[in-house]
Amino acid sequence: MSAQRYDAVVIGAGPGGYPAAIRLGQLKVKTAIIEREYMGGVCLNVGCIPSKAVIHAAKTFEKIGHADELGITVGKPSIDMAKLQTWKGGVVTKLTTGVRTLLKGNGVDVIDGAATLGKPGPDGHVITITGPKGPQTIIAKSVVLATGSRPFEIPGFKTDQKRILDSTGALALDRVPARMVVIGGGYIGLELGMVYAKLGSKVSVVEALPSILASMDKDCVAVVARKLKKMGVEVMTETKAKSWEDKGDRAVLTVEKAGALATIDADVILVSVGRKPNSDTAGLAEAGVAIGKGGFVTVDEQLRTNVPGVYAIGDLVGGMMLAHKATKEGEVVAEIIAGHKAAVDVRTIPAVVFTDPEIASAGLTEDEAKAKGATVKVGKFPFAALGRALSVNDTEGFCKVVIDAKTEEVLGVHIVGNGASDLISEAALAIEMGAVAQDLNLTVHPHPTLSEAVREAAAAALGEAVHIINR
Repeated sequence: MSAQRYDAVVIGAGPGGYPAAIRLGQLKVKTAIIEREYMGGVCLNVGCIPSKAVIHAAKTFEKIGHADELGITVGKPSIDMAKLQTWKGGVVTKLTTGVRTLLKGNGVDVIDGAATLGKPGPDGHVITITGPKGPQTIIAKSVVLATGSRPFEIPGFKTDQKRILDSTGALALDRVPARMVVIGGGYIGLELGMVYAKLGSKVSVVEALPSILASMDKDCVAVVARKLKKMGVEVMTETKAKSWEDKGDRAVLTVEKAGALATIDADVILVSVGRKPNSDTAGLAEAGVAIGKGGFVTVDEQLRTNVPGVYAIGDLVGGMMLAHKATKEGEVVAEIIAGHKAAVDVRTIPAVVFTDPEIASAGLTEDEAKAKGATVKVGKFPFAALGRALSVNDTEGFCKVVIDAKTEEVLGVHIVGNGASDLISEAALAIEMGAVAQDLNLTVHPHPTLSEAVREAAAAALGEAVHIINR
């Protein structure tokens, strides 16, 4: 049987791969997409989406527990984890089914199976697939590598999803563990740690660095750190996880801080110390694809690898390992393969941490701007001074706008508080457009809304805020 031929083949159907394939289909490029495990990738199945579902459930649980503050009398809430898992599964199924429908609706062939990239032949790139339909071979003129990443494992902490969990296991728990230790104070560990703390777990966080959420604005992080303390979550910074023992009724974790050893009892240990690229799959090295430091595939500014006709996107190429960054790269690669002029030309990729309160960031932090030699002005507006925040009983946090003192250009916006994830896009648009602080200040924001904090923070940077005393 002769091999099926395509103009483009995408390996991996995560948030980078499937948008690349959809856009290729829209551009009338004959395309197939190959996925070995999850349609929609980690993000839709065991990452971004299900984690937001359980975060929402935990936040609702907490709010019900404090409803008496608003004059609403309810009994003490209880959680049915099996029912929560069923609801979460329904959300995931809707989205993953939608991805298949979109791919097929745009004329893309969907192939289930594990792909191996061969060396390029005279007709193009040979890809062999092992899947439910048996082995098959296809040939493609262009290949998009979108194989994503997986959680790092610490030596001695092999994931068994019973005692030692990764994020996937933590999202699938059918009970609330009495004691949870989170190794890693990054966004995944803190998001999930806070969920279980709200649901009743005694949570401890072990972080090797001097601070949790080390890459985020430190003033924003301080607000989350205060909330963790208020919730009774113990955060141990500059502390390393050394080893653990299963004692039958519990796990005992040994940690080291400043040369001294200590032990912590836990029912489960969530290991969340970052992710590594899946560059050791799909035969990439054997096909001659150059892999650089950290296992990331090396690409140029148009996401081309060293092998002609082979592109790589998303977590596989490093940078900010975020779904929306992968989506942008996927769409750009599709345009390039279709012969259009395109490049990843972005001034900022916003980042959101779905802790409670949320942190959202676009552009440079105050420290980063100063390190680049800029003289900056900073405006901050607290949610506690915002009518909307007070009226929804959620006043933690602030919006912070960093501007260039000379040009007044908006360099960065950092928000911690309720709704930060939805407010940050205005900031990203401002930075993309090269907006100055007055552009934000002179734009009429509806009242009463949380978005007024962005306008007021920009005004504060100029010394013109109305609802706080200007510094």
